[in-house]
Amino acid sequence: MPFINTKYSGDITSEQENSIKSALGEAVSIIGKSENWLMTGFEPNCSLYFKGEKFEKTAFVEVSLFGSASRSAYEQLTAAICKILGENLGVPEDKIYVKYSPTDNWGWNGGNF
Repeated sequence: MPFINTKYSGDITSEQENSIKSALGEAVSIIGKSENWLMTGFEPNCSLYFKGEKFEKTAFVEVSLFGSASRSAYEQLTAAICKILGENLGVPEDKIYVKYSPTDNWGWNGGNF
């Protein structure tokens, strides 16, 4: 049950969203999750400042998930997310932050897991 939300400093086309969504659907297998439970969100045109500057291409990605994964799995997923955003949006890896928020409490369909 991961939710991956991407805040990006520029425009995102529907084609880019679809491509990123599909690539993230494959990448979540790194942390033992599947696309069947993945929810993605996109927040384009965010006013993001990094190192005190407003760069043309910057992204902040939040990965919320039910349960947790190993540090190694998080490292691999971060690399995959950076690659996906680089290939689809042209964001340099050094302009991307990825935040992980594992939780033991996750609700769906009127109840909790």
